Amino acid sequence: MRVLLLGGTTEANRMAQALHAAKIDAVYSYAGRTRHPVRQLIPTRSGGFGGVDGLRAYLASERITHVIDATHPFAAGMSRNAIAACDGPLCALERPAWQIEETWTRVPDIEAAASALPDRAARVFLAIGKQHIGLFADTPHHYLLRLVDPPAEPLPLPRANVIVAKGPFDYATDLALLRDHGIEVIVSKNSGSEGARAKLDAARALNLPVIMIDRPAILARTVFATQAEVMRWLTHSADRGV
Repeated sequence: MRVLLLGGTTEANRMAQALHAAKIDAVYSYAGRTRHPVRQLIPTRSGGFGGVDGLRAYLASERITHVIDATHPFAAGMSRNAIAACDGPLCALERPAWQIEETWTRVPDIEAAASALPDRAARVFLAIGKQHIGLFADTPHHYLLRLVDPPAEPLPLPRANVIVAKGPFDYATDLALLRDHGIEVIVSKNSGSEGARAKLDAARALNLPVIMIDRPAILARTVFATQAEVMRWLTHSADRGV
């Protein structure tokens, strides 16, 4: 058995620890977007594979027998490529989505989130990372961004403050953040995880509206919510000689 772990999340880091503890031959793959990724106990690689064909070639050349997709719930491109490229056993380690609350406005994608913001200028906590913030460039709002790494180039937003910090964040920290910056609206992806939940609990305490972006649709696949379930899946595959 040789496992490819598609990572970049807290869940993937814990999965890597479990694979190492079980002495399973595995490789951890980073997308390459973070400048200082977490060091792992198993071998790592960084960067894209070159689409479906590139990933299929990698799986063959590295003799990968099992793939665990523990990427971010919004890394839909990588997840779809894994489904298309993988002929062997594949599972996803996926954190549960947050349950929609009454003060949240649910939207299907990032473009819809930009359209759902108020017409008047507002102070917005844009908690979606930096990859798609250009979609908000033509809006009149003042944005607060919290990024893992400092921006390598000027942001496309004319009115924005950037905080460089790495989570998880707690309730008290996010409550103070929203108050100190006079935030009126939060835009967030429904990424799930307790580590990113604090801003939503703080928003509820302050009675702030939240625009929540739905997860992208992924084709049906075997999905687990815990590392223990994935380990049982691997053990069962090994017992069957897969």
